[in-house]
Amino acid sequence: MMQLVENATTEFKRQYTDDIKKCVVAFANTAGGVIYIGIADDGNIVGVADQNDTILRVTNMARDAIRPDVTLFVTPSLETIEGKDIVKVSVEKGTASPYYLSGKGLRPEGVYVRQGASSVPASETAIRNMIKATDGDKYESARSLNQELTFNATEKEFAKREVPFGSEQMRTLKLINADEIYTNLALLLSDQCVHTIKLAVYEGGEKEVFRDRREFEGSLLMQLGEVYEFLDRYNRVHAEVKGLSRIDTRDYPEEALREALLNALVHREYSFSGSTLISVFDDRIEFVSIGGLAPGITLDDIMLGISLSRNENLANIFYRLGLIEAYGTGIPKMMRSYSGYPMQPIIETSDNAFKITLPNQNNDVVSPITRESALNEREKVVVALLNAKEPIVRTDVEEALSVSQGTATRIIREMLAKGLIKAIGQGKNTQYSRI
Repeated sequence: MMQLVENATTEFKRQYTDDIKKCVVAFANTAGGVIYIGIADDGNIVGVADQNDTILRVTNMARDAIRPDVTLFVTPSLETIEGKDIVKVSVEKGTASPYYLSGKGLRPEGVYVRQGASSVPASETAIRNMIKATDGDKYESARSLNQELTFNATEKEFAKREVPFGSEQMRTLKLINADEIYTNLALLLSDQCVHTIKLAVYEGGEKEVFRDRREFEGSLLMQLGEVYEFLDRYNRVHAEVKGLSRIDTRDYPEEALREALLNALVHREYSFSGSTLISVFDDRIEFVSIGGLAPGITLDDIMLGISLSRNENLANIFYRLGLIEAYGTGIPKMMRSYSGYPMQPIIETSDNAFKITLPNQNNDVVSPITRESALNEREKVVVALLNAKEPIVRTDVEEALSVSQGTATRIIREMLAKGLIKAIGQGKNTQYSRI
């Protein structure tokens, strides 16, 4: 007499029931297994009256009720045990886990794993780990946990720019993968996007007194438009009369605001849940996005226009919509928009954050935060150099610090922006002295 028991890789079913699909999902997500239809829970062999109909139902269930496509890993077959006909369903571990019930989605109620002799819902952490193991570390191409997405705001933005946005374009743009499943890129552009921008307006130059604060939600494209409109209200016009002419100057070059905001959205690390932060002070605007520089890229590379996008597919969508011109042009354009101004943008990075500070060109008072608190070791050397010799030129900085021309230029720009030094003259003959 054949002795069978239920365990981590064996499941008994007296007859075909809809519940079998949970076992298939669990085996495909774990280590594979076998489902015997025609054997009771206690191991008693009862047989199956119509094997062919049962096999057809198993085949249809695997094709229609489970995503991604699991049919290659499910093999039903006829078998006779102790003279009774049963159906044996062999399930291999799949290569595209997590598999889930198409009616439930990538949620614990739709994703099952095997624990002992039971098929149980997977935790959200387990689901994320399976996605990461299968799809890799690239956030935007991984499958979204939320598959019930709508794109009302994104559809309006595409229509406004006369760019088609249908199911075919969504596949081309990689919002939908080969298994017809929404990716995290789709989540970012959906009305259900979980990532937000928090914006605060402060009195003066410290984070002490709020004037206003907002949190922007929804599709990244909608957030982009709403945040820029909000910032534009605080980008005041300063009028100066020279002779018979009136010259209007905005606090911040519009191109700099645009590029700093685009950079914060396109290049941030979305695998972390924190919000992008924008702080508006009287003398500056700070943009802080999660995620430092992409691996293999330095700040000097960024200043030279070299770009390695963390979210290449998102950047491609922004490019198609005409929001960015080409990879690597944003930061140089932002810096050029401040050409001729005494204060320059400051770019700072850490392992986990990227910060752009845009100085207010019409503000006469520079806060201490913008000055001495940002003094680093290299800047201290330049200050010491100025104490010994004044004025200096760029090559003096190169020699004193043993750095390249590009690095010396960046250090000088940052010190100008912080109000630590001032420029004398223009072009190749520019000299620098203390304030």
